Amino acid sequence: QAQLVESGGGLVQAGGSLRLSCAASGRTFSTYVMGWFRQAPGKEREFVAGISWNIGSTYYADSVKGRFTISRDNAKNTVYLQMNSLKAEDTAVYYCAADLNTIVVIPNPVVYDYWGQGTQVTVSS
Repeated sequence: QAQLVESGGGLVQAGGSLRLSCAASGRTFSTYVMGWFRQAPGKEREFVAGISWNIGSTYYADSVKGRFTISRDNAKNTVYLQMNSLKAEDTAVYYCAADLNTIVVIPNPVVYDYWGQGTQVTVSS
């Protein structure tokens, strides 16, 4: 059974960095669009970053552009989110997701087919 497992979350001070990982198992995700989303308490799930499978093109939410970097290692079936210059407003549960049906990044959670269980990121100010 296909599964996505996030790791790397934690507590960090504002201005610090964290690197999230999303390990896929059960099937090969190397040919799918992968995305990172986040959800803060009382808010809707929002798109953070996405990466295509073929040429590795990336797409970011304006709120994280220039601070976060998404990458993938298809040999390891793993996607990463490097988060720098973290702010208190980045506090949320972060989820990785796989879109099996498109070849471009779509920043809408409804099109994604597989989801991880999430990892908490807390940024103290």
